[in-house]
Amino acid sequence: MNQTFNNGYALLIGVGESAYPRWSLPVTVKDTQAIKSVLTNPNICAYPNSDNNIRLLYDSTATRSAIVNGLGWLKAQAANDPEATVIVYYSGHGWLDQSTGQYYLIQHDIEPFDIPNSAFSAQNFTEALQQIKSKRLLVLIDCCHGEGMATAKDDENIHIKLPQSLMQTFPPESVLDSLKQGEGRAVFTSSRGQQKSWILKDNSLSIYTHHLIEALKGAANRPGDTTVKVSNLMNHLAKCVPETAQAMYKVEQKPFFDTVTEDFAVSLLLGGKGISVDGEGATEDKVTAVPNQGVNVSGSRSNTAGRDINDSIITSGDDNSVQKGNHNVIIKKARDVSFGKN
Repeated sequence: MNQTFNNGYALLIGVGESAYPRWSLPVTVKDTQAIKSVLTNPNICAYPNSDNNIRLLYDSTATRSAIVNGLGWLKAQAANDPEATVIVYYSGHGWLDQSTGQYYLIQHDIEPFDIPNSAFSAQNFTEALQQIKSKRLLVLIDCCHGEGMATAKDDENIHIKLPQSLMQTFPPESVLDSLKQGEGRAVFTSSRGQQKSWILKDNSLSIYTHHLIEALKGAANRPGDTTVKVSNLMNHLAKCVPETAQAMYKVEQKPFFDTVTEDFAVSLLLGGKGISVDGEGATEDKVTAVPNQGVNVSGSRSNTAGRDINDSIITSGDDNSVQKGNHNVIIKKARDVSFGKN
């Protein structure tokens, strides 16, 4: 019998249909619906499929007030469950006002001629997240879809013409630093800098969400694992997203990770059965464990070294390295250092 990830709570936001039609992003709804399907599948992540554990906002329901209410719901769930693991997933436009430095998440009920007063600001988002007193909180942001949408659909009209002073970009470092403040925070974004968040050639899902779902199904897990952890997601996304973007479009898309927390489980693996040491345990999808790669965590030279970071502390900042084992060595700064055989 499968177990249930009873302490898991997720708010999934896909701002697809916009009240201003030119800014609609249909693929974001497919992303959020696919993630909900995987999270609530009893044979995969095994979240309880109820409004007590998972909520989905998309199209006309992804309004500013609904997002605020959804984050308030997560606050209440975490307050009532000391063991809560919380996921907040946002897929939609993310825009930076270069004149003020303010960053905005563009929800359904946007006023195109009054962005500052109608959009959901990163400041509001951060303040709401800080009210969620969970020991384990994962924030996933998939923004900057414009170029990928236009290329996949071969429709030049998809290119977004933004109001003056606004630019399409992933959240700046100051926003990410704010988002990760608090105990047990992990922040992932689908790309970095001016990179775009591309979608698959068949227009089914974004590349990032496609590989996120693979990771939730156990693509980066190993025999003996019974849960999917933050490190499993990081390892798989860091390897596969750039490879797929390069193979499909000859472009660069590198996910960004910023976190200072112990590695934690975000879901069960294969309904809690996990992958047995003899290779059995996979149900509807045969899981192939992939070698974990070095993962850029935060800063220009940060790296998690070794095969994985289970049971280790994930650190952020320039020059940090983390290794797994009983005798870990953390190197702050070094040059010309080698490990193992020459």
